[in-house]
Amino acid sequence: MSIEAQARTARPREAQDRAPPQKGRLLTALARAAIARRLGNTAPELPHPDWLHEPAAVFVTLTRRGELRGCIGSLEAHRSLIEDLEDNARGAAFRDPRFEPLSREELAETNVEVSVLSNPEPLQFADEADALRQLRPGVDGIILEYGGRRATFLPQVWGHLPEPRRFLAQLKLKAGLPADFWAEGVRLWRYTVKKYKEHRP
Repeated sequence: MSIEAQARTARPREAQDRAPPQKGRLLTALARAAIARRLGNTAPELPHPDWLHEPAAVFVTLTRRGELRGCIGSLEAHRSLIEDLEDNARGAAFRDPRFEPLSREELAETNVEVSVLSNPEPLQFADEADALRQLRPGVDGIILEYGGRRATFLPQVWGHLPEPRRFLAQLKLKAGLPADFWAEGVRLWRYTVKKYKEHRP
């Protein structure tokens, strides 16, 4: 389903809103297990409650020694939460083009973060200044699209780019556009996330 179609659809009650409080621990454990199995390690058998089989869009972010080690995700809920989670966990570990594939030795030093996205909602704006006024630092994840190019920043990126103009400029660069680019055809969507981090030493 396209971003536009999701935005037109009445927003369902989120699968994560029906999940138990242990959801975060289970999601990060499932992501780690998917990576471990790909590396040939033994992974624990974990429960698969019903809410894992409802559609959801997930990003998996890996950090090692406080530095980004991989981040892959989906913007659209096109498959079940468990399928999206496990595939994107393996993607963050082994298919992020910015990094070498994660090694077995690195996994023990790597922390897992899972972000479950809400349905994206289109922003209506007259110009770039109007769009910037509508951004909510620390709250919004933003999708930018223009001429077949598309990029997103999760809400977590506000921690590094707290000023809306800089945030949007860097997002344009990520999409392969100049930082000062603007045109009538630019489209923006916003979404929020439920973020779950591992609690590891």
